[in-house]
Amino acid sequence: MMKATEIKSCYIGPEISPEQFISEHFFLYLAKGVMTVYDGHKEYTIKAGDFGIARRNHLAKYNKQKVDAQFEKVVIIFDQKFLKSFKEQHNYSTAHAEVNDAIIKLDKNPFVENFIQSLALYFNDNGAIHQDFLNVKRTELLLILLKNNPALASVFFDFSQPQKIDLEAFMSKNYKFNISVERFAYLTGRSLSAFKRDFKKVFNDTPSHWLVQKRLREAYFLIDRKGRRPSDIYLELGFEDLSHFSFAFKKVFGQAPTQLAERKSEPDN
Repeated sequence: MMKATEIKSCYIGPEISPEQFISEHFFLYLAKGVMTVYDGHKEYTIKAGDFGIARRNHLAKYNKQKVDAQFEKVVIIFDQKFLKSFKEQHNYSTAHAEVNDAIIKLDKNPFVENFIQSLALYFNDNGAIHQDFLNVKRTELLLILLKNNPALASVFFDFSQPQKIDLEAFMSKNYKFNISVERFAYLTGRSLSAFKRDFKKVFNDTPSHWLVQKRLREAYFLIDRKGRRPSDIYLELGFEDLSHFSFAFKKVFGQAPTQLAERKSEPDN
């Protein structure tokens, strides 16, 4: 068997969006480093040797930390098309189970460990798995996971869409996530047109304008009252880059966020 130190970062499955949204279930094994994940409800800490399932239709922010200058992970995507085919082929029945967490951390077992070690044989020097083995390895892992955790069937084979939920409560809690308005609409169980219509009724504003204003007000509070640095908070608040954040902040408050931060850091006379 190969040593764990030989495991390299790899990715198996269709490409998924880099936004702060889990669009498809995926298996994550962390070989080196540390990850923290926040889903709007709780924070998860994932250390080297940990593995689990990230669940579709959940929000998630990731913070990756190298240990000894190294960070390596194995990500295997279980997309809906693959899961539907697998369910038909293996005739799995599912029972309803209440699982609310975005991340399901799984107990260590030798089958998963051996599977991870076996992957190195199937990848080329560019970190790509040969297409002929793509679904073979995904099927193997899914069989292992379901054998050791039968309750996961209710997670993997739930193909339903989000139901209509309280828009005000959801948006007030999740406005910091950097996802599209279309994604917010989807997660609240609405079409885009219904989402915009309901949003206007609740907030008397458009979603895009409200999101920016809400994030900027929070930014002002964090800099003015908490002494946070603009460069440390713009990503946390859902802005894609510092320059866009600074421009929007100055347009609303008449000064750049760095000016506010510098003024707050000056000693009182």
